[in-house]
Amino acid sequence: MENQKIALKNFTEEELKEFMKEIGEKPFRGTQIYSWIYKGAKTFDDMKNIPKSLREKLEKVSYIGNLETELVLKSKVDKTKKYLFALNDGNIIESVMMDYDDRVTACISNQVGCRMGCKFCASTMEGLIRNLEPWEILDQIIKIQEDTGKRVSNLVLMGSGEPLDNFENTKQFLKIVNDKNGLNIGYRHITLSTCGVIPKMYELADLNIPINLALSLHSPFDEKRAEIMPVAKAYKVKDLIKACQNYIDKTNRRVTFEYSLIKGVNDSKAESDEISRLLKGMLCHVNLIPINKVEERDFERPDKTYIYKFRDALEKNKIPTTVRNSMGSDIGGACGQLRRKHK
Repeated sequence: MENQKIALKNFTEEELKEFMKEIGEKPFRGTQIYSWIYKGAKTFDDMKNIPKSLREKLEKVSYIGNLETELVLKSKVDKTKKYLFALNDGNIIESVMMDYDDRVTACISNQVGCRMGCKFCASTMEGLIRNLEPWEILDQIIKIQEDTGKRVSNLVLMGSGEPLDNFENTKQFLKIVNDKNGLNIGYRHITLSTCGVIPKMYELADLNIPINLALSLHSPFDEKRAEIMPVAKAYKVKDLIKACQNYIDKTNRRVTFEYSLIKGVNDSKAESDEISRLLKGMLCHVNLIPINKVEERDFERPDKTYIYKFRDALEKNKIPTTVRNSMGSDIGGACGQLRRKHK
């Protein structure tokens, strides 16, 4: 059974050298194999300078770890692409590639489904199926690079799933993706989005790696927030703000507050006033996201004048705010639209 074998893409280069020692091989073989993995080797037979005996041994105890690309959808509006990847167990996950002129950003998933239950999000419709392993998170980026021929320079962990609900695998993924002879994506170019799992926010801060943290706020009022996001029943807004301030203090990184604007739900002056009060003097930024359409929900976005009025109210109170341009919405690739939908 493949799932009892070890996935080599779950290792950093140093860990792969250690693994070689464990199976009775010289550590330098780990460096060679690592190099082949990042040159795109799909099978052990692709690794030309590895002796046949070692390739056969590796076949018995390990596998490289490859996702299958099921479908690629291209936006007609911008240069966004959405990918449907098949996992070894037949589950499907989605990733999005956003091609800006100066950078390529990948929005990647880290669970199959999600159990957080946010009302505006398609990813959570069927609950959590399972966590993704580090290699399954990583390989989304590798497959996007192979398809586009471009280097992914920026990452957002904002696809399906809650990264802090899959914390151990997310931690290992962050180590692997930053490895200098691997994808070598700088921590400052990585943003992890959470709906606010407070204990893990403190653990993430203690790792002291300078990734960017984005918190899904969506309402500054506990009761209203719990209506939109069930996770808010467990964690109060004031405690979230403390956890964010702790993250800023530990990492010296600005925290982004994601705020999906929903017509008639969380777009009033009372909300903008309370956000201004909560975030006063904080090293932060507010990202306003006019809600994207999800078939099963009847939420609507406010009209443009209302959106900009909300932004202006925050900026007047010296809260840096931008209105996010939703890329890929015509292919179901925008914020909140990712799901386990098969062709």
